Amino acid sequence: MFGQRRGGIEPGDRKTNYYVTESVGIACGFLLAALHEAGLATLTHTPSPMGFLGDICARPSDEKPIMVVVAGLPADHATVPVHALKKKPLDQISSWL
Repeated sequence: MFGQRRGGIEPGDRKTNYYVTESVGIACGFLLAALHEAGLATLTHTPSPMGFLGDICARPSDEKPIMVVVAGLPADHATVPVHALKKKPLDQISSWL
């Protein structure tokens, strides 16, 4: 996944795009949810540094790598790791005004 810092509707547009990281993060969340609903397994990776991804994928310099997403059919015997099922209670991760 790459975020486009400058662009627009028309090819060659160079308008500044705001909140790129936030927008791409939301789009990644929707993509991951859709892939899960389609029965696919996913793995996300955010290597550091990520600059090499632009070169490998031949992306323009205005695009910033955000995340690598791998998706595919899970093995028949695949399971969710036990630690992934442990969740903090809502009152430990939120506050209400």
